[in-house]
Amino acid sequence: MSAWVHQQPLIYSGFMSTDERVVAFQDINPSAFRHYLVVPVEHIPTVKDLKRRAEDHLLVSHMLNVGQTLLQRDAPGSSVHRFGFHQPPMNSVNHLHLHCLALPFIPRWKRLKYLSLGSLGGFIEADKLLEKIKPST
Repeated sequence: MSAWVHQQPLIYSGFMSTDERVVAFQDINPSAFRHYLVVPVEHIPTVKDLKRRAEDHLLVSHMLNVGQTLLQRDAPGSSVHRFGFHQPPMNSVNHLHLHCLALPFIPRWKRLKYLSLGSLGGFIEADKLLEKIKPST
């Protein structure tokens, strides 16, 4: 096994879903009953790098669709799902990734990591991000 695999435990844990645009896997430090990450294959540092253009809107829509499909499959009894992104300076990894959460939060205090802090950043729901980057017609 390569040294790179040992340095990348998320990759080593196995993919739950892959296609030409995204990969999805379980978060190694889950904050909820089910907690998955959907990550674009193309390197995009943060949500701040997304623009009001069709390709970015389509990518985020696809990421959300993949996450919804996984949670519907793996947490059908969970009635509350959340999907979103951490915004700078509150992001811990500089590679865009969608958090897909089937609640409840475990432990409960982890919900604090997923609060919107308005102009300070924090967590932005996927639907709000899609609205923000929707291309002008």
